[in-house]
Amino acid sequence: MRIGVDIGGTFTDLCAVDATGIVAVGKVLTTHDEPARAVEDGLAALLADARIAAADVEQVVHGTTLVTNALIERKGSRTALLATAGFRDVLEMRREHRYELYDLRIELPAPLVPRHLRFDVPERILADGSVHTGLDEDFVARLGRELAERGIEAVAVCFLHAFTNPAHERRTAEILADVAPSLRVALSSDVVPEIREFERASTTVANVYVQDLTERYLRDLELRLHRLGITRAPHIMLSNGGLATVDTAARHPIRILESGPAGGALATATLGPPDLLAFDMGGTTAKLCLIAGGAPLVTHQFEVDRKYRLLPGSGLPVQVPVTDMIEIGVGGGSIARIDALGLLTVGPDSAGSEPGPVCYGHGGTEPTVTDADLVLGYLDPGYFLGGGMRLDAAAARAVLREKIADPLGVSVEEAAWGIHTSVNEDMANAARVHAVERGQDPAKLPMYTFGGAGPVHGVGVARALGAPSVVAPPAAGVLSAAGFLTAPLAFDFVRSARAAVHDLAWEQVDALFAEMEAEGAALLAKSGVDDVTHRRVAEMRYSGQGYEIRVPVRGGRWPDTLIDEFTRTYRALYRRTGPEVGVEVLNWRVVSSGPKPEVTLRLAAAGTPGDARKGSRPAYFPSTGGFVDTAVFDRYRLQPGARVDGPAIVEERESTVVVPPGAHCVVRDDAALEVTA
Repeated sequence: MRIGVDIGGTFTDLCAVDATGIVAVGKVLTTHDEPARAVEDGLAALLADARIAAADVEQVVHGTTLVTNALIERKGSRTALLATAGFRDVLEMRREHRYELYDLRIELPAPLVPRHLRFDVPERILADGSVHTGLDEDFVARLGRELAERGIEAVAVCFLHAFTNPAHERRTAEILADVAPSLRVALSSDVVPEIREFERASTTVANVYVQDLTERYLRDLELRLHRLGITRAPHIMLSNGGLATVDTAARHPIRILESGPAGGALATATLGPPDLLAFDMGGTTAKLCLIAGGAPLVTHQFEVDRKYRLLPGSGLPVQVPVTDMIEIGVGGGSIARIDALGLLTVGPDSAGSEPGPVCYGHGGTEPTVTDADLVLGYLDPGYFLGGGMRLDAAAARAVLREKIADPLGVSVEEAAWGIHTSVNEDMANAARVHAVERGQDPAKLPMYTFGGAGPVHGVGVARALGAPSVVAPPAAGVLSAAGFLTAPLAFDFVRSARAAVHDLAWEQVDALFAEMEAEGAALLAKSGVDDVTHRRVAEMRYSGQGYEIRVPVRGGRWPDTLIDEFTRTYRALYRRTGPEVGVEVLNWRVVSSGPKPEVTLRLAAAGTPGDARKGSRPAYFPSTGGFVDTAVFDRYRLQPGARVDGPAIVEERESTVVVPPGAHCVVRDDAALEVTA
C-alpha cells in the first residue's frame, strides 16, 4: 500500500494505491496555519474509511506548497547575503528589465534580503577560476560573529564565478561554522553551481531563507506519520518530477517549490499517449503542461511571487529544474469582480480554503468560480466531496446578484455563465501560447483534465482550443497525489563550462559527467537505491544568443553528433535553423534516477454493479436556451464501454465532469472518461 499526499492552496488531496490500482481517495481543506495537521487528519480519515492498517503502508509520497507560500508571504528566516565586493546589490538591480515597458508604476517583489543585510566581502575569482584577490578571512570571521550577535539566522554566500572555483565559498562556510555555528549557511556552488549571477544569488538566498521552516515542517510531518502508525519515512516530491528523502529535501528546499503540479503531469504521462496537454485546475490556480515523447517538459527558469498579471520578469527568479508549465491565477476559489472599467474579471486572487467561496459557509464574502459553477447547476450542493461538505446555493446566488449581476444589469445565471466562460477563455489563451512557444499545435493534442475543478471546465477549455478530445482520468480530483506514486527517486546536477563545441576538451567533459554521476549514485545509495541510471543533457545555443536550449547527449562521434542533436532540437522548437554561426555549450546536466515504480492508476473498484444514473437536475447551457433537465451519473457505476450523451453530468467524490450538449462521453477500459464533441 502506497499513499500520495498533495497540499494545495485550498485542499489537501490523498490517494492510496496497491497492486490492483487506486483503492481510496480523500480530500480535506488545507490548514494553512499548520499544514501538517491537514495531512494527519486526512490520512487518519482515509485509513479509517478504507479500512487500511497503518502498518501496511509501505510508502508515503508528499508534495507541498509550503516553500512557495513562505516566499510569497515572507515567512522565512532573517537572512544575510555575502557577495563579492561590489556585487551585493545584484539582488536589487536584477537585469534592469521592465516586464511592462510603458507602466510608470511598475512593481517588483522586494528582495528577500534587505540592503543593510547584504555585505561586500573582499575576494575575487575570475571567470577561468583563477584567484584575482584572495579571501579576507579576518573580515568573514568578524562579520560572522556580528551577524550571530544581531540575531541573523541564515546566510547565503554567492561569490563571483564560484561555479567554476568554489574554494572561497567553501572556506567562508568553514569560518562561519567556527565563529557562528548557529547560522545556517548556503553556498551558491552547492545550491545552483551555474552561470548567471542574479539568478544564482536569488536561488541561493531563497533556499536558505526557507530552509529552517521546511526542515521543521518535514520533521513535524515525520512525527505525525509515526503517531498514526506509519513507520516508513516519507519521500518528498521534487519540482522536476523526481523523489527525494526528507534529508535531501531539507537541505535543498528550493527543489520542492513546485512539487504538487509535477505529480499531475507525471500521472498524465503514465496514463496517456506520448503527446498531450495536461490541464490541472484546483481551488487557487490552474496549470497547463505539455507532455512530449511520454514525459513532461522540464525547464530551469521559474519565478515566484509574480506581481503583475503573472507576467514573466515580475517575480523572484529561481534557477532549479521544474516541470515546465504555465500557471494561471484562476481556480475554483478565484474571486470575480467588476473592475474600474466596468468589466468582469476573475482572479488572480483567491478565497482559498480560509474563508473559501461563499457557498462553503465559512465566512467568504466575495463571489468565486465555484459559486458560479454551483449556480449553473454543474455542482450538486449535497454531494460536494462525496457529501462530506454541503454547499449553500442560496448564498452563492445572493452574492453573485449583489456583486456581479445587478452592477452589470444581467441575470444571476448570465453573470455565473460569464464567470465560467471567462475562466475557460483565459485558460485556453494561456494554453495556446504555451503550446505554440514549444513548437506544438494545441488543436492536435488530446487534453487530460484533472484537479477538483478541472473536469468541470475541461470541455469548455478544449472547445476554445479546438482540441480533439478531453480525458478525465480515474481519481481526477486527486490526480496529482496519485501521480506522486509514479515517480522514481531522482536528482539533477549541473556544471557550467562555457565553450564552443569545436573547442571542447572532451576529456574534461567526460570528467564533469563522471563527477555528477558519482554524486548522483552516492546520493541515491543513501536511500537504498543501487540501480541508478543517468541521463546527460547539454544546454546549447548559437554564439551570440542570450538563452539556450536543452539537447540530449547520446554519445557517439564528437562533436558532430552533438551539433546534429542541437540542430534537430532547434528545428523542432522553431521550425527552422539559426544563422550560420558557431554553436556553444553553456551548461552540462545529469539527471540521476532510480527505477520507476510499477503503478496501476485505475480505479480498483471501477464499474461496480448497479444503475449508474443517479437522477437529473437543471443545468445551464446557453446553446439550449438556458436551464435544461440534465442527467446525472455516478462515475463509480459506469462500466467500461458505457456511453453518455450530453447534456449530462458525471459525478465522483472529488470532481465532476460536465458533458455539454452536442458532446458525448465514453468510459475507456482504464476507467478514464473521454469526452468528444
